[in-house]
Amino acid sequence: MLKLKLKEDVNSVDHLEELSLGKLLILPQAFGSIYLGETFYSYICIHNDSTESCRKITLKADLQTSTQRISLVSGQDELKLAPGETIDHVIQHEVKELGSHILVCDVTYSSQSAEKLNFRKFFKFQVMKPLDVKTKFYNADKDEVYLEAQVQNITQGIITLDKVLLEPSNIFTVKTLSVENENEDSESGIFSNCTALQPQDSWQYLFCLSPKTGLSNDKLVKTITSIGKLDIVWRTPFGDKGRLQTSQLQRQPPVSGELSVSVISAPSLAQIHKPFPLMLKVTNNSERTVELQLNLENKAYTNFMFTGVVNNLLGLLEPGGVSKIKVDVIPESIGLQYISGITIRDLLLGRDYVFTDLVQVLTLSDQDLINVIDLTTEKTGA
Repeated sequence: MLKLKLKEDVNSVDHLEELSLGKLLILPQAFGSIYLGETFYSYICIHNDSTESCRKITLKADLQTSTQRISLVSGQDELKLAPGETIDHVIQHEVKELGSHILVCDVTYSSQSAEKLNFRKFFKFQVMKPLDVKTKFYNADKDEVYLEAQVQNITQGIITLDKVLLEPSNIFTVKTLSVENENEDSESGIFSNCTALQPQDSWQYLFCLSPKTGLSNDKLVKTITSIGKLDIVWRTPFGDKGRLQTSQLQRQPPVSGELSVSVISAPSLAQIHKPFPLMLKVTNNSERTVELQLNLENKAYTNFMFTGVVNNLLGLLEPGGVSKIKVDVIPESIGLQYISGITIRDLLLGRDYVFTDLVQVLTLSDQDLINVIDLTTEKTGA
């Protein structure tokens, strides 16, 4: 009697009726883990398990979030369903909100006696955050901005990162700083050439943003706070693709004084007691014209000394103006030296601007060693 009943059950597998597994897919009462940026898929099956035909069948499926109700199936079609027949629907939606989601399925139909009937099914699930993104900004000379992005896998499974790109604002162009893989033509992240993240593992990315042509040294660039958005494409252990895009990343605009001094060129290695040139750029960031005098201080520093003209009149410098100067430095000690002791005096106001730790230079005693290091650096392209 039991086997006969199982054979008559439309949910039984043919010739394997005694197995508990049915052949009809139905929505479970609870979904698995669903993460922000994934595409939510669901299979909806309407089955007529009565002995009468049903007419004017309409299906409406909505996804209810905390902020909106999204229509996935409009319910405009009116279908007929004979006994034992099914209607199948596959719905999909890219999840863009965190928190509770409710899939609401509403079925309306008419019986043979023209009685209009209706029933609903609700399926609730949580959307969780798959990745944690932390960013740091570094304002450099020449109006360049460096962005360090750390991407951490906060799920319970392995995540594969397909793409991590920075979409810059319309003021900047971006370059991904990476190292070349010697065995492949492609480029990989600067810290590793792998893309799989174990749970709680993090990944570092580094980007350099430069002002577009014609905007360099423009005051507008210094005041821009919106840098761009990170676009991240990732996959679950089963290969399902997800995508996350951050909001506009904001930086703190660089704080510059009335005068700024930056290094144009300087050697990374120098021989002790042998002078080397240091090219500097002085920029007037104020709203007024200044008259400047360069003073190089030797008394307070014993690791190096300035040679040549140590007091030089630079003349008038208009707002936004730039003056390039050449300074000769003689290192007096071996090791890593910080070049300091540069003072620029505003003769109109009688105000001094002191600049320290402008650049680091490694001083060695052996010129042959310096030549070997330089040759090795050229070969490796460092």
